[in-house]
Formats: sequence, C-alpha cells, structure tokens
Amino acid sequence: MWFAGPARRAPLAGRPAALRLGFTLKPGMRVGLFGGSFNPAHDGHAHVAETARRRLSLDRVIWLVSPQNPLKSSRETAPLAERMAGARRMARGRTMIVTDAETRLDSVYTIDTLRALKARHPGVRFVWIMGADSLATFHRWRGWTQILREVPVAVVSRPWISLKSRLSPAARRFARFRRSSLNAGSLPAAAPPAWVFLRGPLNFQSSTQLRARMRG
Repeated sequence: MWFAGPARRAPLAGRPAALRLGFTLKPGMRVGLFGGSFNPAHDGHAHVAETARRRLSLDRVIWLVSPQNPLKSSRETAPLAERMAGARRMARGRTMIVTDAETRLDSVYTIDTLRALKARHPGVRFVWIMGADSLATFHRWRGWTQILREVPVAVVSRPWISLKSRLSPAARRFARFRRSSLNAGSLPAAAPPAWVFLRGPLNFQSSTQLRARMRG
C-alpha cells in the first residue's frame, strides 16, 4: 500500500494569481472547503455540501474545483470550464461559492491549498468537507496527516462506503480525535486534529456512474 509523503511548507498566497480568488471572507466566518474534480458535479455533491453547511452552521461553503486530481487520469477529466459550469449548477444559494482557486494558486495538492487560504484569510475558521468515499482513500493523498492537523474535517456519509471509510487507515489513525456528530456545530472552532462523521439521508448519485451513462 502506498502512503503519500509530506507536503511542502512554502505558502502560495503571495502569488500574483492568488490576489483574486473570486470570494471575500471575513475573520470569524465559519467556512467549509469542499474540494474535488466534480467530473461531473451532481446531486450527491450538493447533498454533501448542504449537509455540512447545515450541520456545522457554516457561513459559506467553497467548492474548490481542482485543475486535475493527481490520483485520477487526465484523459477522463473534462475541461475545467465545463466542470466549473456543472458545479455552479449544483451549488445553489448565496452561501455556496464555486471557484478555480487551486488553478489560480497553482496548487496541485490539498495541503498546499489549505495553507495558502489560511495565510490569505487569517481568523477564518476553515473546515475541510469530504464524502465518506474520499475518507476511504484519504491515506493516498499527499500530506494527509498534515491536512488533519491543519484544519478540522467533516465527513458526510455516502452510499455503500460508510463502513469501509470508518475502518480506513485515516479513520483508525485519528480515531481518538473523532467528535460526536451531536456536537458537530462546534467543529469549526475546534483545534485540529478534530473530525466528525455526519450521517443522514443518502444520495446515490456518483460521478463514475454519470460518466459511464454518458459514454453508453
């Protein structure tokens, strides 16, 4: 099994392209960061984002559309503009923001994006949001242990994968830092590492199924 190594510590917030990320945040705001390829975006993504927004009492949820997931083939990834447009259709309401910030920051890895955004927005209480399917493979992400020590993490249940995700290497290694979902609203103010698993009604759409349907 391959485990991702440590990430670089050089902040990216000083890059000229990082000066205009398409959103404004104020100190004290509770902000969820929801990253992914969104290839394509679907109702399942909207369900994860909305569940986290509601259960964590977030002021904003920022959809970070990645330029290219390093763990996935670029041949199967639609152009960024197409994926951005799809995410905007799914991200409903003024609290949902879709951005290509990772492209502007020239950031490939989540850990670098987190550090850049924290440097750019001191005082903002960031939370990383992911579906349970991402937690199952989280140990393959570059700097995954550093991510969990950088910001609190909210994991939202997804069909067929919830049990596997709760037994994943990341869940086991950080088991003692897991918080009760009954106190999910306190997560944005928690000192990392801290994470919560949010159960709720399941949405069965997936990007893999949608791509297969389009090819068929």
